[in-house]
Amino acid sequence: MKQLIFVLFGAFFLSGKVDTTSPESTSAKVKTVFLYNFTKYIDWPKNYKTGSFVIGVLGPNPYLVSELNEMATKKKAGSQSFEIKNLLSLDKNIKFHMLFVSPEFETSISDIENFIKGKNTLLVTEKPGLAKQNAAINFIVQNNRQKFELNRKNAEKYNLKVSSSLNTLAILIE
Repeated sequence: MKQLIFVLFGAFFLSGKVDTTSPESTSAKVKTVFLYNFTKYIDWPKNYKTGSFVIGVLGPNPYLVSELNEMATKKKAGSQSFEIKNLLSLDKNIKFHMLFVSPEFETSISDIENFIKGKNTLLVTEKPGLAKQNAAINFIVQNNRQKFELNRKNAEKYNLKVSSSLNTLAILIE
């Protein structure tokens, strides 16, 4: 039932402007729906519940940044407005709620982990094996469908509380 709600919400979200001319654009739309829905299934500490909800995209990913910016004009994370930051390098002056690392970004995952150490940041990646390392969520394609791996321990070490409902939607990684 929860998966059906997730899928129906995704269909509703995507029913707006759909550009089917580019696989990258379609993939970015789907990832945007997932990233938005993660805000409903993950609870950040109290000190992260004021101001803007900041999503960082590390590395070049113009389609995803564009879709996230469009989503930010229409949606909120609870009562927080979204703020989207596209970075080509690590910037310690920004407090991220969620950090998506583009597959093309060339910094090691351990450097990224050091960058978010001591912060309450959900690390989302898109490279095989990263959920077994330091990422809390890792996007994968399985049977031509966008899915995600979830490593609860990696989320919890940043004081993020993951709803058990998200387990039913994820491929669980230990």
